[in-house]
Amino acid sequence: MNTLAYNGGPGPWILLFPIIWAAVVVGAVTLLRRTVWRGRRGPWQAARPLHNAPGEPSPIALLGRRFATGEIDEDEYWRRLSVLDEQFGPASKGGAV
Repeated sequence: MNTLAYNGGPGPWILLFPIIWAAVVVGAVTLLRRTVWRGRRGPWQAARPLHNAPGEPSPIALLGRRFATGEIDEDEYWRRLSVLDEQFGPASKGGAV
C-alpha cells in the first residue's frame, strides 16, 4: 500500500494516465465507427447478405421495371413478386407482415 503513497513514490495521480489513454482510445474508435467505418463490411462478413449493396437496385425494383417495360405480364409479375416477398420483403427485415 505504500507504493501509492507520496513518500517518494509517484503518488495516486499515476492512475490518471491510463484512464486518459483509455478515454482517448475509446473516443477514437467511436469516431472511426461513426465516420470512416460506416457501411463497410469487415472480413468476418465475407458472405454476401440477402439484400443488395446500397448502389444496386433491389430484386423487387428490377421486377417492377421488367413489368413496366412489358417484358413480363401481370400474372408472372404477381407470381414472382410473391416469391421475392418471402426473401426480400418486410418480414425478412424484422417488420410486421
